[in-house]
Amino acid sequence: MEKFLHEEPVVPRTDEEKQAVINRLKRIEGQVRGIQRMVEEDRYCVDVLVQISAINAALKKVGSTITERHLKHCVSNAVQQGEGDEAIEELIAVMQHISK
Repeated sequence: MEKFLHEEPVVPRTDEEKQAVINRLKRIEGQVRGIQRMVEEDRYCVDVLVQISAINAALKKVGSTITERHLKHCVSNAVQQGEGDEAIEELIAVMQHISK
């Protein structure tokens, strides 16, 4: 994967932001374990696919939340610091990578 500008957050996340994302990821983790059980129990394929779809939607929501925060804080901060072009190019590269 490409190397991006910042490995550490430019604007640290609040404890509330971190906890909200962690809580969502824990729910997703539980859903994945549920799908594992469904496969082990030879559950109906369509039921498994519906659960996979729910997980995909939940992951997209987490990604959207993190992207929104990045735009509002990190990219905004970079623009104010005169590094907006680099931050925008970095975000474009990440979005292109995600959409593959």
